Amino acid sequence: MAPWEVLDLVSHHLDPKSLAISSCVCKSWFISLSCDHNWQPICASHFPSLSTLRLTNPTVPYHRLYVMGQAAAKRRLQTPSKPRLSLDSLIFIVNVFNPNSLSNVLSLEKSGSEMVIDPNGIFKFDIDVSENNGFEAWEDQDSGAVRVTWNVVLEGWRGVFGMMDCEGKGMEGWFSEELPSPAGCCSSVVGRGIVADLKLGLCVGRRVMLSVVDWRYVSVDDALRYL
Repeated sequence: MAPWEVLDLVSHHLDPKSLAISSCVCKSWFISLSCDHNWQPICASHFPSLSTLRLTNPTVPYHRLYVMGQAAAKRRLQTPSKPRLSLDSLIFIVNVFNPNSLSNVLSLEKSGSEMVIDPNGIFKFDIDVSENNGFEAWEDQDSGAVRVTWNVVLEGWRGVFGMMDCEGKGMEGWFSEELPSPAGCCSSVVGRGIVADLKLGLCVGRRVMLSVVDWRYVSVDDALRYL
């Protein structure tokens, strides 16, 4: 029996970790131990959904698919890091302008410490504007277009993040803007496609709702990690 045949027989009795370590011994061992007939049953057993990726790209080896599956599984098990910011250190500022004259219609500035956190722990806030000086002026506006900016400022004006700068229908309008994809450590914690939603309302309670959504609302901690 040739040496490679012995190696092939032994490989079927190795667990994935031992098989991967053994394949690093030399080039010939790598070629023998990394072949698809060794890794296909392992990959199908541990990550059956990843095995179907071969239908899209048959050139991707099964040992590579297994490594990708292991890395993804480890990321899911990791406890997300604590956000470096707290709501108390943030100031939420919303301005509403007449897009034609650029005159300010309504200005709101609220500290995060004044926010009432949603009972479900999502990043969603209501701000009472009934006593705001510009409220009556806004109430007199017609239902035409308005420009809305929403910024989050770090206390002491040490930093700012632009959540929104867009135009739309005023009065009871919803305003939405997609945020940049998170970078660095946050990219593995907070998903892509995050959208800032803001509702300007004159109905019951006269409130402004601020929220960040990713199909479902994201949590306060995830939003703080993103910021």
